[in-house]
Amino acid sequence: MSSQGESERVGRVTSRRAYSGKVISLDIDTVRFPDGSLGELEMIRHPGASAVVPFLSDPDAEDPQVLLIRQYRYAADGYLYEIPAGRLSPGERPVDCAARELKEETGCSAQHVEHLFTMYTTPGFTDEKIHVFMATGLEAGETNYEADEFLELQPMLLSRALQMVKAGEIKDGKTALGLLFAAGFRAGH
Repeated sequence: MSSQGESERVGRVTSRRAYSGKVISLDIDTVRFPDGSLGELEMIRHPGASAVVPFLSDPDAEDPQVLLIRQYRYAADGYLYEIPAGRLSPGERPVDCAARELKEETGCSAQHVEHLFTMYTTPGFTDEKIHVFMATGLEAGETNYEADEFLELQPMLLSRALQMVKAGEIKDGKTALGLLFAAGFRAGH
């Protein structure tokens, strides 16, 4: 446990912007650690994102159907199964981002969008947070992909998606955690 005085000493001392890009920025921060020592850390700054676990059928059904996407990801050197997600626009509420990304990537609008949890993606080097939601009461519509989005819709039973998490076929962290959270704490409860 740290005392109030220790918590005031810990944290960023200085910061220098090394790079600003379309998606991320890189800062070199001088940080005071809990033991009082100083060090430099490279920190990726990200505006945050929202993701959504879309249910095509009633999540209280015995084995509800979810809608995943199979998307090409250059960094992963191939395709990944994912839940719809995307960056927050400046001033955008996370719930609005979730609804927007659901519509853009699947064409679906949701009657209900419920917050599940918020997570840090990789707190060792980035401040990126993803707000994960669950969407129900979906109505089909038109997609609106960005130029660098290459994806296909993958409807499946929740049980199949969970088997894919267990087998390591779903490698995306937000997707695995979102599905497990929805299955364990929302679907059927």
